[in-house]
Amino acid sequence: MKAEEINLRKTLVVAISAAALSACATTGVSQPSPAAIEEAALDLSGWNSEDVLFGKPYFDIDEWREAPVRHRYVHGGFEGTDTRFSYYFPPADQYEGRFFQHVTPVPGSENAAQEAPVDENNKIGSSIDGGAYFVETNGGGRIDLTKGSNALADPTITAYRANAASAQFSRLVAGQVYGTNKRPFGYIYGGSGGAYRTIGSVENTQGVWDGAVPYVPGSLMAIPNMFTVRMQALRVLRDKFPGIIDAVEPGGSGDPYAHLNEYEASVLKEIELMGFPMESWFGYRMMGLHGFAALYGGVAMADPTYFTDFWTKPGYLGHDRPELFEEDRIQFSTTIAEPITALEAHRLGLSDDPFASAQPGNVDTAFKGTNEEAKRVVGFRLSDTPPPKYLLGGELVVSSGSATGERIALNTLQGDVVMLGVVNPQMVAQVAAGDAVMVDNSNFLAMETYHRHQVPGPDYPVWDQFRDGAGKPIYPQRPMIIGPIFVQSTSGSKMNGKVDEKMIIAASLWDREAMPWQADWYRRRVEAYHGAEATDNVRLYYTNHALHGDALPEQMAESPARIVNYVPVLQQALRDVAAWVEKGVVPPSSTQYEIVEGQVVTPENAAQRKGIQPTVQLSVDGGERVEVGVGEPVTFTGVVTVPPGTGAIVSVRWDFEGSGSFATGSPVPDKVQEITVSATHSYDTPGIYFPALEGVSQREGDKETPYARIAELGRVRVVVK
Repeated sequence: MKAEEINLRKTLVVAISAAALSACATTGVSQPSPAAIEEAALDLSGWNSEDVLFGKPYFDIDEWREAPVRHRYVHGGFEGTDTRFSYYFPPADQYEGRFFQHVTPVPGSENAAQEAPVDENNKIGSSIDGGAYFVETNGGGRIDLTKGSNALADPTITAYRANAASAQFSRLVAGQVYGTNKRPFGYIYGGSGGAYRTIGSVENTQGVWDGAVPYVPGSLMAIPNMFTVRMQALRVLRDKFPGIIDAVEPGGSGDPYAHLNEYEASVLKEIELMGFPMESWFGYRMMGLHGFAALYGGVAMADPTYFTDFWTKPGYLGHDRPELFEEDRIQFSTTIAEPITALEAHRLGLSDDPFASAQPGNVDTAFKGTNEEAKRVVGFRLSDTPPPKYLLGGELVVSSGSATGERIALNTLQGDVVMLGVVNPQMVAQVAAGDAVMVDNSNFLAMETYHRHQVPGPDYPVWDQFRDGAGKPIYPQRPMIIGPIFVQSTSGSKMNGKVDEKMIIAASLWDREAMPWQADWYRRRVEAYHGAEATDNVRLYYTNHALHGDALPEQMAESPARIVNYVPVLQQALRDVAAWVEKGVVPPSSTQYEIVEGQVVTPENAAQRKGIQPTVQLSVDGGERVEVGVGEPVTFTGVVTVPPGTGAIVSVRWDFEGSGSFATGSPVPDKVQEITVSATHSYDTPGIYFPALEGVSQREGDKETPYARIAELGRVRVVVK
């Protein structure tokens, strides 16, 4: 193994494979008396772990709690480690012999679920509603991404070992809580980086979990390429997004290239062919660096000569077309005037939005947090103001003072203030007023086309645009392809698809962090492993109008009228995979789709699309767009349909203004699989509106439960003159 590969592995969050953990031998579950759970005392003496690191568990909390629903809460950890776990056991009459275990994108807190809002996304409530106790861990301990190779001594712990040990130990505890020696079934799920760790967990163990639901997953080539291609588009097209968005909105021209020059069109086509969902550009202001802020250091360590080669060698855009960067390249020397704390940044209205200018904040809503958080340095005011240029990612190169030679990651430049990226606070603390610095974004500009120099094998057709007629790369290639190294260091897995457990993959069609084709890529690997029996082991459900994040639409700083919450799909997928494993109940068919030039395309008809999300078809005065005068009524007609075998419609709501406020409902009969609704509305103010119709289905047709309510939208355009 090359030395640079070894160094990169040390830099990343979580890690390579380790020995598989043993499984409990018995299966099934018996129902204890309701009083058993109230009285059971917990005993550690029965624990026997094949992973010696986790040989000494302990408890420090064992109590009944009433929120978000009644449960017995058990907290503890393993002596000699940083691993902590939380178990949430329902009353005996709600327990059906299984657990659900959530895996976070990076190791975090074992208390996250209990600190979350009590809403339809709540993991404790939805798990107990699904007959399961809930398991969460801190993944082996928090990792400081700013410490590079010292981030974690043994990254296999956070990849899967801490979660596996906690899952296995939970079975011993559950047996005592419920008074049974029957082995609970177990199901693991996680999204984004948590999807990598979920996949790595089942690929690297046997018998720990019985099924898995990875969601919004990436591929081996996701990192850093899905971010670099987006960074390029964000910069080059920053003034053209309104026209691009309007073209792909309902009733638009359908041609997002119409108003672009040749170079701009080539940049948009490059990211479209890489799989970016074009409808998702509506959120361009909120995209930013995202995960790349934490990845840049690993790339720089793995391939340090790239940044010089980009500007100096033929075949690289910085050398071949330097004029394309003249407007935005910054190499500005100055000195530090003063640090900017989190509190001051809030009061000044500073943000990480490269498209926004600073606006004074309201002192009544000033930074709320601990004193330590308020005093954290998040930026620097410079002694001189750099020329007004776009900056999304850069470095503050320090050339005097205690931090001489350090390169501090930046997110944005706002006037005379630079906002910091993922940084080491101890190193930032060494920077003082008067220190000489340079604001330099050369390396981040170079990263925008890094994916061109990382062309993988033919199983990644989105890279065909960078191959010649003979299938050879048209651009110079770097000494190694680093994506698989990042992924394996995160999950301990090569994503080979060798999964014996039942698996349901969930992905979002509007995902701009994990391009949607990547879920298909992994599904094909699982299918290749299982061969003719593949459909007996894996499903893939796509959710339309859903993004990468799993917060409720109204909690996101983006238009809730455009997006739906995909968490109900996860809730149903967990229940489906449990029924598949425990009772042999075959889940609904995978979403039907085809991939056309990087884009995942699904049928509009529910019977043809399949999957588990309903379809909504909406028209206004018979079409997708209408122009009317103020006060002139228009008629909306919508058809909501559930795919075969996926339940019934439980809610239909209108949002006539397109604001995300679905306040007007239409009555829905019980147990219907298709419904046609209509409404008439008029507008008092001129403007362009995008009314929406939301249709919601639920497997049992339960109109009261907050869980597993799967939504879809239909949208149209109304122009009021």
